Amino acid sequence: MLRNGASRLALRSVAAPKSARPAASFTRTTPQLQWATQFGSLAARRPQLAQATAVQLKPASAILRRSLADKTLTEGQKQAESRYAHEEIKPTPETVSSTSSTHPMFSEVGAEQPQNEVDMMAGVKHDVHTIKDTFSLASVPREAYYMGLAGTLPYLATSISTVYLSWELNHSVAGYGMIFSEKNAAYLLTLIEPLQIGYGASILSFLGAIHWGLEWAGYGGYQGYKRYAIGVVAPMVAWSTLLMPVEGALISQFLGFVALYYVDTRATYRGWTPNWYAVYRFVLTMIVGASIVLTLIGRSELPEHIPGSVDRAKVFKEEGSSEERLAEHEEAAAEKKKHAARSDNRGEK
Repeated sequence: MLRNGASRLALRSVAAPKSARPAASFTRTTPQLQWATQFGSLAARRPQLAQATAVQLKPASAILRRSLADKTLTEGQKQAESRYAHEEIKPTPETVSSTSSTHPMFSEVGAEQPQNEVDMMAGVKHDVHTIKDTFSLASVPREAYYMGLAGTLPYLATSISTVYLSWELNHSVAGYGMIFSEKNAAYLLTLIEPLQIGYGASILSFLGAIHWGLEWAGYGGYQGYKRYAIGVVAPMVAWSTLLMPVEGALISQFLGFVALYYVDTRATYRGWTPNWYAVYRFVLTMIVGASIVLTLIGRSELPEHIPGSVDRAKVFKEEGSSEERLAEHEEAAAEKKKHAARSDNRGEK
């Protein structure tokens, strides 16, 4: 079999004689644009577009002018066109400068936009915003908000008083301070200590009793002994601090407030309390906790010669009560009289 190296397309492009082609019985329409392969040699070339009949395209401006000319204007539009045509443009040279009508080459179009600077204070601003939202307490009822803050004032007042009296005792000269003498400051300090501890025990008991009221109201469903236990344990912890020394009582109450805040947070998460109660308790617990810490700092600065509650109890126990001391004094006086009477009787003899 003989093979020819010429391309098959080249062989097919050789036109056959017209006599050899059968006449078609129908008329074939040739499209204006068709692909035709032309060869200058036996080597294959890229197909090219055949020479099509040039289509005379009208410019867009001519089409628009014709469409606008064909469109009829209303009387109002004609008046507006006439007004705009006769309107005088007022010059404003004060707004024109050498750069007002120019565009710099290396401006925001000619050059890349610079990257935005990273806000280094974004995290701090977010934290400040979070703190503001927390302390705003917008969802808390106004009555509970004001009464709760008012309830922390006695605790805060006793803490500030303890710090001030400690400062007076440390800076007193010859037994006299700026306002109180050393004796009066020590006496007031002995009165403030039981007031602060007793008030803290009352507040802690009250916070536990709130859950009893929520259980009776059926808020979040009836939970039974789980909720009642909160109102029982809180007073037990609170009133046991009255039997402790001052420092131990304050530390125990601080731990009690923090533990009860955790319990209230879990109760809010479970739907046993209103949604705002956890944030409300956080603010109040923070104020009370700061007051306790302030009191402990003030008591740590007390002079060594100022007796504490334990020392005063020991002295009272050793000396006995006032009735016992009065009875001993009367017995000693009676014994002295008897001894004097015996001496007189002996002198007469």
